[in-house]
Amino acid sequence: MPSLDTHEFDVLIIGAGISGIGCACHLTRELPDKSWAILETRKDLGGTWDLFKYPGIRSDSDLHTFSYEFKPWTSPNAIASADEIMKYLRDAADEYGISEKINYGHQVVSADWDSHAGLWTLGVEGPSGLIKAKCRWVFSATGYYDYETAFRPKFSGEETFEGDLVHPQFWPENYEYAGKRIAIIGSGATAVTLLPAMATQAAHVTQIQRTPTYVLPRPKQDGLAKVLKSFLSPKLAHAMMRWKNTRLQRYFYLFCQRFPESARRLIRKANAKHLPNQYPIDTHFKPPYDPWDQRLCAAPDGDFFDAIKAGKATVKTGDIDQFEPTGVRMKSGELVVADTVVIATGLKLKMLGGIPLRVDAARVDVPSCLVFRGMMLSNVPNFAFAIGYTNSSWTLKVDILCKYLCNLMLAMDDQCKTVCVPKAPVAMKDTRPLLDFAAGYVQRAIKELPKQGAEYPWEMTLDYMADRRSLRNRPVLDPALILSSPKCTESARTEVAA
Repeated sequence: MPSLDTHEFDVLIIGAGISGIGCACHLTRELPDKSWAILETRKDLGGTWDLFKYPGIRSDSDLHTFSYEFKPWTSPNAIASADEIMKYLRDAADEYGISEKINYGHQVVSADWDSHAGLWTLGVEGPSGLIKAKCRWVFSATGYYDYETAFRPKFSGEETFEGDLVHPQFWPENYEYAGKRIAIIGSGATAVTLLPAMATQAAHVTQIQRTPTYVLPRPKQDGLAKVLKSFLSPKLAHAMMRWKNTRLQRYFYLFCQRFPESARRLIRKANAKHLPNQYPIDTHFKPPYDPWDQRLCAAPDGDFFDAIKAGKATVKTGDIDQFEPTGVRMKSGELVVADTVVIATGLKLKMLGGIPLRVDAARVDVPSCLVFRGMMLSNVPNFAFAIGYTNSSWTLKVDILCKYLCNLMLAMDDQCKTVCVPKAPVAMKDTRPLLDFAAGYVQRAIKELPKQGAEYPWEMTLDYMADRRSLRNRPVLDPALILSSPKCTESARTEVAA
Protein backbone atom coordinates (compact mmCIF):
# COMPACT_ATOMS: atom_id res chain seq x y z
CA MET A 1 0.00 0.00 0.00
CA PRO A 2 1.32 3.51 -0.84
CA SER A 3 2.62 5.60 2.05
CA LEU A 4 -0.01 7.79 3.65
CA ASP A 5 2.19 10.88 3.79
CA THR A 6 3.61 10.73 0.24
CA HIS A 7 0.78 9.45 -1.97
CA GLU A 8 -2.25 11.39 -3.20
CA PHE A 9 -5.15 8.97 -2.76
CA ASP A 10 -8.39 9.11 -4.69
CA VAL A 11 -10.32 8.31 -1.49
CA LEU A 12 -9.44 8.16 2.19
CA ILE A 13 -12.03 6.38 4.33
CA ILE A 14 -12.22 7.37 8.00
CA GLY A 15 -13.30 4.38 10.08
CA ALA A 16 -13.14 0.60 9.60
CA GLY A 17 -16.60 -0.25 10.92
CA ILE A 18 -19.46 -1.64 8.90
CA SER A 19 -19.73 1.60 6.86
CA GLY A 20 -16.01 1.91 6.15
CA ILE A 21 -15.57 -1.73 5.18
CA GLY A 22 -18.69 -1.46 3.02
CA CYS A 23 -17.36 1.62 1.21
CA ALA A 24 -14.01 -0.10 0.58
CA CYS A 25 -15.80 -3.13 -0.86
CA HIS A 26 -17.85 -0.95 -3.20
CA LEU A 27 -14.74 0.91 -4.39
CA THR A 28 -12.93 -2.37 -5.01
CA ARG A 29 -15.88 -3.84 -6.89
CA GLU A 30 -16.89 -0.82 -8.96
CA LEU A 31 -13.83 1.45 -9.20
CA PRO A 32 -10.84 -0.92 -9.16
CA ASP A 33 -8.49 1.72 -10.60
CA LYS A 34 -9.06 4.16 -7.75
CA SER A 35 -6.52 4.32 -4.93
CA TRP A 36 -7.84 4.35 -1.40
CA ALA A 37 -6.97 3.53 2.21
CA ILE A 38 -8.78 3.30 5.54
CA LEU A 39 -7.75 5.25 8.64
CA GLU A 40 -8.91 3.60 11.85
CA THR A 41 -8.31 4.96 15.35
CA ARG A 42 -8.78 1.63 17.08
CA LYS A 43 -6.62 -1.51 16.98
CA ASP A 44 -9.16 -3.61 15.11
CA LEU A 45 -11.91 -3.27 12.54
CA GLY A 46 -15.59 -3.48 13.44
CA GLY A 47 -16.33 -0.03 14.85
CA THR A 48 -19.29 -0.36 17.22
CA TRP A 49 -18.98 -4.16 17.19
CA ASP A 50 -15.39 -3.94 18.41
CA LEU A 51 -16.11 -1.16 20.93
CA PHE A 52 -18.90 -2.75 22.94
CA LYS A 53 -17.97 -5.80 25.01
CA TYR A 54 -20.92 -6.12 27.37
CA PRO A 55 -22.61 -9.52 27.87
CA GLY A 56 -24.91 -10.70 25.10
CA ILE A 57 -24.13 -7.91 22.64
CA ARG A 58 -25.95 -8.65 19.40
CA SER A 59 -27.72 -7.05 16.48
CA ASP A 60 -31.14 -5.46 16.87
CA SER A 61 -31.81 -5.85 13.14
CA ASP A 62 -31.99 -9.02 11.10
CA LEU A 63 -28.69 -9.83 9.43
CA HIS A 64 -30.19 -10.47 6.02
CA THR A 65 -30.66 -6.70 5.79
CA PHE A 66 -27.89 -5.62 8.19
CA SER A 67 -25.31 -7.46 6.06
CA TYR A 68 -24.13 -6.15 2.70
CA GLU A 69 -26.18 -6.63 -0.45
CA PHE A 70 -23.18 -8.09 -2.29
CA LYS A 71 -22.07 -10.54 0.42
CA PRO A 72 -24.57 -13.19 1.57
CA TRP A 73 -25.25 -13.75 5.25
CA THR A 74 -24.84 -17.51 5.65
CA SER A 75 -25.25 -18.02 9.40
CA PRO A 76 -28.51 -19.67 10.48
CA ASN A 77 -29.03 -16.82 12.97
CA ALA A 78 -31.04 -13.87 11.67
CA ILE A 79 -30.41 -12.01 14.96
CA ALA A 80 -26.68 -12.46 15.46
CA SER A 81 -24.05 -11.95 18.14
CA ALA A 82 -21.22 -9.45 17.87
CA ASP A 83 -18.77 -12.33 17.32
CA GLU A 84 -20.70 -13.50 14.25
CA ILE A 85 -20.89 -9.96 12.88
CA MET A 86 -17.16 -9.42 13.45
CA LYS A 87 -16.38 -12.65 11.60
CA TYR A 88 -18.59 -11.53 8.72
CA LEU A 89 -16.74 -8.19 8.51
CA ARG A 90 -13.33 -9.88 8.65
CA ASP A 91 -14.38 -12.26 5.89
CA ALA A 92 -15.56 -9.34 3.73
CA ALA A 93 -12.31 -7.46 4.34
CA ASP A 94 -10.22 -10.50 3.43
CA GLU A 95 -12.35 -11.40 0.39
CA TYR A 96 -11.94 -7.94 -1.16
CA GLY A 97 -8.30 -7.37 -0.18
CA ILE A 98 -9.18 -4.64 2.29
CA SER A 99 -7.36 -5.87 5.39
CA GLU A 100 -3.92 -4.78 4.18
CA LYS A 101 -5.22 -1.28 3.40
CA ILE A 102 -6.45 -0.54 6.92
CA ASN A 103 -4.14 1.72 8.93
CA TYR A 104 -4.85 0.96 12.59
CA GLY A 105 -3.96 3.38 15.35
CA HIS A 106 -4.41 6.35 12.99
CA GLN A 107 -6.73 9.08 14.28
CA VAL A 108 -7.83 11.88 11.96
CA VAL A 109 -7.69 15.16 13.88
CA SER A 110 -8.27 17.68 11.08
CA ALA A 111 -9.45 17.91 7.48
CA ASP A 112 -8.54 20.85 5.24
CA TRP A 113 -9.66 21.39 1.65
CA ASP A 114 -7.53 23.37 -0.81
CA SER A 115 -9.59 24.50 -3.81
CA HIS A 116 -6.54 25.40 -5.89
CA ALA A 117 -5.09 21.88 -5.58
CA GLY A 118 -8.47 20.14 -5.47
CA LEU A 119 -7.28 18.07 -2.52
CA TRP A 120 -8.06 17.32 1.11
CA THR A 121 -5.22 17.26 3.60
CA LEU A 122 -5.97 15.15 6.66
CA GLY A 123 -4.01 15.64 9.84
CA VAL A 124 -3.51 12.11 11.17
CA GLU A 125 -2.08 11.13 14.55
CA GLY A 126 -0.34 7.80 14.05
CA PRO A 127 2.20 5.61 15.83
CA SER A 128 5.04 7.80 14.52
CA GLY A 129 3.38 11.13 15.28
CA LEU A 130 1.41 13.60 13.17
CA ILE A 131 1.40 13.05 9.42
CA LYS A 132 -0.38 14.78 6.55
CA ALA A 133 -2.38 12.55 4.20
CA LYS A 134 -3.76 13.92 0.93
CA CYS A 135 -6.75 12.73 -1.07
CA ARG A 136 -9.33 13.87 -3.61
CA TRP A 137 -12.31 12.50 -1.68
CA VAL A 138 -12.99 11.90 2.00
CA PHE A 139 -15.56 9.33 3.09
CA SER A 140 -16.42 9.68 6.77
CA ALA A 141 -17.50 6.27 8.06
CA THR A 142 -17.33 7.22 11.72
CA GLY A 143 -21.03 6.62 12.39
CA TYR A 144 -22.55 9.02 14.87
CA TYR A 145 -21.63 7.64 18.30
CA ASP A 146 -19.06 9.24 20.56
CA TYR A 147 -16.63 6.43 21.37
CA GLU A 148 -14.80 8.37 24.11
CA THR A 149 -17.76 9.49 26.21
CA ALA A 150 -21.26 8.20 26.88
CA PHE A 151 -24.44 9.73 28.22
CA ARG A 152 -23.96 9.34 31.94
CA PRO A 153 -26.36 11.19 34.28
CA LYS A 154 -25.28 11.57 37.89
CA PHE A 155 -27.49 10.11 40.60
CA SER A 156 -27.83 11.42 44.11
CA GLY A 157 -25.73 9.46 46.58
CA GLU A 158 -24.02 7.22 44.03
CA GLU A 159 -20.66 7.80 45.73
CA THR A 160 -22.03 5.95 48.76
CA PHE A 161 -22.80 2.77 46.82
CA GLU A 162 -20.55 -0.05 48.01
CA GLY A 163 -20.83 -2.19 44.88
CA ASP A 164 -19.59 -1.73 41.32
CA LEU A 165 -20.85 0.94 38.92
CA VAL A 166 -20.45 -0.09 35.28
CA HIS A 167 -21.36 1.60 31.99
CA PRO A 168 -21.91 -0.78 29.04
CA GLN A 169 -19.76 1.35 26.73
CA PHE A 170 -16.77 0.81 29.02
CA TRP A 171 -17.35 -2.76 30.16
CA PRO A 172 -14.47 -4.06 32.32
CA GLU A 173 -12.55 -6.91 30.71
CA ASN A 174 -13.38 -10.31 32.24
CA TYR A 175 -15.82 -8.75 34.69
CA GLU A 176 -17.25 -11.44 36.98
CA TYR A 177 -20.90 -11.11 37.86
CA ALA A 178 -21.89 -14.72 38.52
CA GLY A 179 -23.96 -15.00 41.69
CA LYS A 180 -24.30 -11.22 42.05
CA ARG A 181 -27.45 -9.16 42.31
CA ILE A 182 -27.53 -6.87 39.26
CA ALA A 183 -29.49 -3.67 38.74
CA ILE A 184 -29.63 -2.27 35.20
CA ILE A 185 -30.70 1.36 34.85
CA GLY A 186 -32.16 1.98 31.41
CA SER A 187 -34.84 0.83 29.01
CA GLY A 188 -33.22 0.82 25.57
CA ALA A 189 -31.75 -1.91 23.41
CA THR A 190 -28.66 -2.28 25.60
CA ALA A 191 -30.72 -2.94 28.75
CA VAL A 192 -32.99 -5.34 26.86
CA THR A 193 -29.89 -7.22 25.69
CA LEU A 194 -28.11 -7.22 29.05
CA LEU A 195 -30.99 -8.49 31.17
CA PRO A 196 -31.38 -11.99 29.66
CA ALA A 197 -27.63 -12.38 29.07
CA MET A 198 -26.68 -11.58 32.68
CA ALA A 199 -29.64 -13.50 34.14
CA THR A 200 -28.02 -16.78 33.07
CA GLN A 201 -25.28 -16.33 35.71
CA ALA A 202 -26.39 -13.61 38.12
CA ALA A 203 -28.30 -14.30 41.32
CA HIS A 204 -30.99 -11.93 40.04
CA VAL A 205 -31.28 -9.07 37.56
CA THR A 206 -33.53 -6.03 38.05
CA GLN A 207 -34.13 -3.57 35.26
CA ILE A 208 -34.94 -0.08 36.53
CA GLN A 209 -36.66 2.08 33.95
CA ARG A 210 -38.18 5.52 34.25
CA THR A 211 -40.27 5.03 31.09
CA PRO A 212 -41.23 1.76 29.38
CA THR A 213 -40.02 0.84 25.89
CA TYR A 214 -41.66 -1.29 23.23
CA VAL A 215 -40.02 -4.71 23.28
CA LEU A 216 -40.99 -7.09 20.51
CA PRO A 217 -40.14 -10.81 20.55
CA ARG A 218 -38.60 -11.95 17.27
CA PRO A 219 -37.33 -15.33 16.09
CA LYS A 220 -33.56 -15.63 16.32
CA GLN A 221 -33.60 -17.77 13.20
CA ASP A 222 -35.75 -17.28 10.12
CA GLY A 223 -37.58 -20.40 8.99
CA LEU A 224 -37.87 -19.22 5.40
CA ALA A 225 -34.13 -18.57 5.25
CA LYS A 226 -33.46 -22.16 6.29
CA VAL A 227 -35.70 -23.47 3.52
CA LEU A 228 -34.27 -21.20 0.83
CA LYS A 229 -30.67 -21.96 1.78
CA SER A 230 -31.37 -25.68 1.50
CA PHE A 231 -31.90 -25.58 -2.28
CA LEU A 232 -30.81 -22.15 -3.58
CA SER A 233 -27.36 -20.66 -3.99
CA PRO A 234 -26.24 -18.44 -1.09
CA LYS A 235 -26.41 -15.38 -3.36
CA LEU A 236 -29.98 -16.01 -4.51
CA ALA A 237 -31.22 -17.02 -1.06
CA HIS A 238 -29.66 -13.87 0.39
CA ALA A 239 -31.28 -11.67 -2.27
CA MET A 240 -34.71 -13.18 -1.65
CA MET A 241 -34.44 -12.81 2.14
CA ARG A 242 -33.26 -9.25 1.75
CA TRP A 243 -36.18 -8.48 -0.58
CA LYS A 244 -38.66 -9.98 1.90
CA ASN A 245 -37.26 -8.39 5.05
CA THR A 246 -36.79 -4.88 3.68
CA ARG A 247 -40.46 -4.85 2.76
CA LEU A 248 -41.59 -6.33 6.06
CA GLN A 249 -39.56 -3.70 7.92
CA ARG A 250 -41.04 -0.89 5.86
CA TYR A 251 -44.61 -2.12 5.99
CA PHE A 252 -44.49 -2.68 9.75
CA TYR A 253 -43.02 0.80 10.25
CA LEU A 254 -45.78 2.35 8.15
CA PHE A 255 -48.41 0.29 9.99
CA CYS A 256 -47.11 1.61 13.33
CA GLN A 257 -47.08 5.19 12.06
CA ARG A 258 -50.54 5.11 10.50
CA PHE A 259 -52.35 2.85 12.95
CA PRO A 260 -50.56 3.35 16.27
CA GLU A 261 -53.36 2.00 18.47
CA SER A 262 -53.58 -1.20 16.44
CA ALA A 263 -49.80 -1.53 16.63
CA ARG A 264 -49.91 -1.03 20.40
CA ARG A 265 -52.45 -3.84 20.74
CA LEU A 266 -50.40 -6.13 18.52
CA ILE A 267 -47.21 -5.58 20.53
CA ARG A 268 -49.07 -5.91 23.82
CA LYS A 269 -50.53 -9.23 22.72
CA ALA A 270 -47.06 -10.50 21.81
CA ASN A 271 -45.75 -9.40 25.23
CA ALA A 272 -48.62 -11.06 27.09
CA LYS A 273 -47.95 -14.34 25.28
CA HIS A 274 -44.43 -14.46 26.78
CA LEU A 275 -45.12 -13.11 30.26
CA PRO A 276 -46.68 -14.76 33.35
CA ASN A 277 -50.45 -14.63 33.80
CA GLN A 278 -51.70 -11.45 35.46
CA TYR A 279 -48.38 -9.70 34.82
CA PRO A 280 -48.77 -5.87 35.01
CA ILE A 281 -48.03 -5.28 31.33
CA ASP A 282 -49.48 -1.79 31.28
CA THR A 283 -47.13 -0.73 34.07
CA HIS A 284 -43.88 -1.99 32.55
CA PHE A 285 -44.53 -2.34 28.80
CA LYS A 286 -46.86 0.52 27.84
CA PRO A 287 -44.76 3.50 26.67
CA PRO A 288 -46.34 6.97 26.60
CA TYR A 289 -45.37 7.37 22.91
CA ASP A 290 -46.51 5.54 19.77
CA PRO A 291 -44.65 2.56 18.28
CA TRP A 292 -41.67 3.65 16.15
CA ASP A 293 -41.65 7.19 17.49
CA GLN A 294 -38.53 5.64 18.99
CA ARG A 295 -36.78 2.50 17.82
CA LEU A 296 -38.37 -0.79 18.91
CA CYS A 297 -36.23 -3.23 20.90
CA ALA A 298 -35.96 -6.83 19.74
CA ALA A 299 -36.02 -9.85 22.05
CA PRO A 300 -34.64 -12.86 20.12
CA ASP A 301 -36.89 -15.86 20.77
CA GLY A 302 -38.45 -13.80 23.58
CA ASP A 303 -35.34 -14.22 25.78
CA PHE A 304 -36.03 -10.98 27.68
CA PHE A 305 -39.51 -12.14 28.66
CA ASP A 306 -38.38 -15.69 29.38
CA ALA A 307 -35.94 -14.42 32.04
CA ILE A 308 -38.80 -12.58 33.73
CA LYS A 309 -41.13 -15.55 33.46
CA ALA A 310 -38.49 -17.84 34.96
CA GLY A 311 -38.11 -15.55 37.98
CA LYS A 312 -34.51 -14.68 37.11
CA ALA A 313 -35.27 -11.04 36.35
CA THR A 314 -37.62 -8.26 37.42
CA VAL A 315 -38.65 -4.95 35.89
CA LYS A 316 -39.19 -1.88 38.09
CA THR A 317 -40.78 1.20 36.52
CA GLY A 318 -40.47 4.54 38.27
CA ASP A 319 -38.09 7.31 39.24
CA ILE A 320 -34.88 6.82 41.20
CA ASP A 321 -34.61 8.76 44.42
CA GLN A 322 -31.00 8.05 45.33
CA PHE A 323 -28.26 5.48 45.63
CA GLU A 324 -27.59 3.89 48.99
CA PRO A 325 -24.71 1.64 50.13
CA THR A 326 -26.62 -1.53 49.28
CA GLY A 327 -28.54 -0.51 46.19
CA VAL A 328 -30.91 1.94 44.52
CA ARG A 329 -33.77 3.58 46.38
CA MET A 330 -36.84 4.33 44.26
CA LYS A 331 -39.06 7.34 44.89
CA SER A 332 -41.78 4.83 45.78
CA GLY A 333 -39.63 3.96 48.80
CA GLU A 334 -38.63 0.52 47.50
CA LEU A 335 -34.96 -0.44 47.70
CA VAL A 336 -33.52 -2.41 44.79
CA VAL A 337 -30.68 -4.31 46.44
CA ALA A 338 -27.66 -4.71 44.15
CA ASP A 339 -24.01 -5.75 44.15
CA THR A 340 -23.51 -4.21 40.70
CA VAL A 341 -25.37 -1.35 39.03
CA VAL A 342 -25.12 -1.14 35.26
CA ILE A 343 -25.85 2.39 34.08
CA ALA A 344 -27.25 1.71 30.61
CA THR A 345 -28.53 5.25 30.17
CA GLY A 346 -27.58 5.70 26.55
CA LEU A 347 -25.04 7.08 24.15
CA LYS A 348 -23.81 10.45 22.96
CA LEU A 349 -23.68 11.51 19.34
CA LYS A 350 -20.59 12.93 17.68
CA MET A 351 -21.07 14.03 14.09
CA LEU A 352 -18.24 13.14 11.67
CA GLY A 353 -16.13 11.83 14.50
CA GLY A 354 -15.74 15.37 15.84
CA ILE A 355 -13.18 16.15 13.11
CA PRO A 356 -13.03 19.90 12.31
CA LEU A 357 -13.52 20.58 8.60
CA ARG A 358 -12.05 23.60 6.81
CA VAL A 359 -12.56 24.75 3.23
CA ASP A 360 -9.82 27.10 2.09
CA ALA A 361 -8.95 27.79 5.75
CA ALA A 362 -12.56 28.69 6.66
CA ARG A 363 -14.08 26.46 9.36
CA VAL A 364 -17.18 24.60 8.20
CA ASP A 365 -20.16 25.16 10.49
CA VAL A 366 -21.67 21.69 10.14
CA PRO A 367 -25.01 22.46 11.88
CA SER A 368 -25.69 25.20 9.32
CA CYS A 369 -25.12 22.86 6.37
CA LEU A 370 -27.85 21.09 4.42
CA VAL A 371 -27.37 17.44 3.52
CA PHE A 372 -27.43 16.44 -0.15
CA ARG A 373 -28.90 12.97 -0.81
CA GLY A 374 -28.23 12.01 2.80
CA MET A 375 -24.46 11.89 2.29
CA MET A 376 -22.83 15.26 1.38
CA LEU A 377 -22.72 18.67 3.05
CA SER A 378 -23.72 21.81 1.20
CA ASN A 379 -20.74 23.94 0.10
CA VAL A 380 -18.24 21.27 1.16
CA PRO A 381 -16.35 19.78 -1.83
CA ASN A 382 -15.63 16.08 -2.31
CA PHE A 383 -16.77 15.04 1.15
CA ALA A 384 -19.23 12.21 1.81
CA PHE A 385 -20.39 10.51 4.99
CA ALA A 386 -22.54 7.57 6.03
CA ILE A 387 -25.51 7.61 8.36
CA GLY A 388 -27.79 4.60 8.18
CA TYR A 389 -31.52 4.30 8.65
CA THR A 390 -33.00 4.87 12.10
CA ASN A 391 -36.16 2.92 11.28
CA SER A 392 -34.52 -0.02 9.52
CA SER A 393 -31.13 -1.73 9.16
CA TRP A 394 -28.22 0.72 9.11
CA THR A 395 -26.40 -1.06 6.29
CA LEU A 396 -29.28 -0.77 3.82
CA LYS A 397 -28.60 2.96 3.63
CA VAL A 398 -24.82 2.50 3.56
CA ASP A 399 -25.03 0.26 0.49
CA ILE A 400 -27.09 2.90 -1.36
CA LEU A 401 -24.80 5.78 -0.36
CA CYS A 402 -21.65 3.92 -1.42
CA LYS A 403 -23.20 2.85 -4.73
CA TYR A 404 -24.18 6.43 -5.49
CA LEU A 405 -20.72 7.71 -4.54
CA CYS A 406 -19.12 5.27 -6.99
CA ASN A 407 -21.57 6.32 -9.71
CA LEU A 408 -20.83 9.98 -9.01
CA MET A 409 -17.07 9.47 -9.32
CA LEU A 410 -17.56 7.63 -12.61
CA ALA A 411 -19.78 10.41 -13.97
CA MET A 412 -17.21 13.02 -12.95
CA ASP A 413 -14.44 11.05 -14.66
CA ASP A 414 -16.52 10.94 -17.85
CA GLN A 415 -16.66 14.75 -17.80
CA CYS A 416 -13.00 15.14 -16.75
CA LYS A 417 -14.07 16.88 -13.54
CA THR A 418 -12.47 16.29 -10.17
CA VAL A 419 -14.31 18.66 -7.81
CA CYS A 420 -17.95 18.33 -6.79
CA VAL A 421 -19.78 20.80 -4.52
CA PRO A 422 -23.46 20.55 -3.51
CA LYS A 423 -24.99 24.04 -3.60
CA ALA A 424 -28.24 24.46 -1.67
CA PRO A 425 -30.92 26.81 -3.03
CA VAL A 426 -30.59 30.23 -1.45
CA ALA A 427 -34.36 30.47 -0.98
CA MET A 428 -34.68 27.20 0.96
CA LYS A 429 -35.96 28.08 4.41
CA ASP A 430 -38.11 25.06 5.26
CA THR A 431 -35.51 22.97 7.07
CA ARG A 432 -35.65 20.46 9.90
CA PRO A 433 -33.18 18.35 11.89
CA LEU A 434 -31.21 15.71 10.00
CA LEU A 435 -32.54 12.92 12.20
CA ASP A 436 -36.24 13.50 12.73
CA PHE A 437 -36.37 10.96 15.55
CA ALA A 438 -37.61 11.21 19.15
CA ALA A 439 -34.91 9.04 20.77
CA GLY A 440 -33.13 10.76 23.65
CA TYR A 441 -29.63 10.39 22.22
CA VAL A 442 -30.79 12.17 19.05
CA GLN A 443 -32.67 14.94 20.81
CA ARG A 444 -29.72 15.72 23.09
CA ALA A 445 -27.48 16.35 20.05
CA ILE A 446 -29.97 17.93 17.68
CA LYS A 447 -28.18 21.31 17.61
CA GLU A 448 -24.90 19.68 16.57
CA LEU A 449 -26.30 17.98 13.47
CA PRO A 450 -26.64 19.36 9.94
CA LYS A 451 -30.12 19.98 8.59
CA GLN A 452 -32.32 18.52 5.88
CA GLY A 453 -34.72 20.21 3.52
CA ALA A 454 -38.31 19.43 2.72
CA GLU A 455 -37.78 17.85 -0.69
CA TYR A 456 -35.36 15.94 -2.89
CA PRO A 457 -32.35 16.05 -3.00
CA TRP A 458 -32.08 17.76 0.38
CA GLU A 459 -34.29 15.51 2.50
CA MET A 460 -32.97 12.61 4.59
CA THR A 461 -35.20 9.79 3.40
CA LEU A 462 -36.09 6.84 5.62
CA ASP A 463 -37.46 4.59 2.90
CA TYR A 464 -35.04 2.03 1.47
CA MET A 465 -37.25 1.09 -1.47
CA ALA A 466 -37.73 4.74 -2.45
CA ASP A 467 -33.98 5.30 -2.17
CA ARG A 468 -33.30 2.34 -4.45
CA ARG A 469 -35.71 3.71 -7.04
CA SER A 470 -34.02 7.09 -6.76
CA LEU A 471 -30.60 5.51 -7.28
CA ARG A 472 -31.80 3.75 -10.44
CA ASN A 473 -34.03 6.40 -11.95
CA ARG A 474 -32.69 9.82 -11.05
CA PRO A 475 -29.69 11.37 -12.82
CA VAL A 476 -26.39 10.94 -11.01
CA LEU A 477 -25.35 14.51 -11.77
CA ASP A 478 -28.04 16.53 -10.07
CA PRO A 479 -28.34 20.26 -10.97
CA ALA A 480 -27.45 21.04 -7.35
CA LEU A 481 -23.94 19.67 -7.91
CA ILE A 482 -21.35 22.14 -9.17
CA LEU A 483 -18.51 20.36 -10.97
CA SER A 484 -15.13 21.84 -11.79
CA SER A 485 -11.49 21.01 -12.38
CA PRO A 486 -8.85 21.54 -9.69
CA LYS A 487 -7.41 24.62 -11.40
CA CYS A 488 -10.23 26.92 -10.45
CA THR A 489 -10.09 30.68 -10.55
CA GLU A 490 -9.96 32.86 -7.46
CA SER A 491 -13.65 33.74 -7.88
CA ALA A 492 -14.60 30.07 -8.11
CA ARG A 493 -12.67 29.34 -4.93
CA THR A 494 -14.55 32.11 -3.19
CA GLU A 495 -17.89 30.63 -4.33
CA VAL A 496 -16.99 27.15 -3.06
CA ALA A 497 -16.06 28.45 0.39
CA ALA A 498 -19.13 30.71 0.68
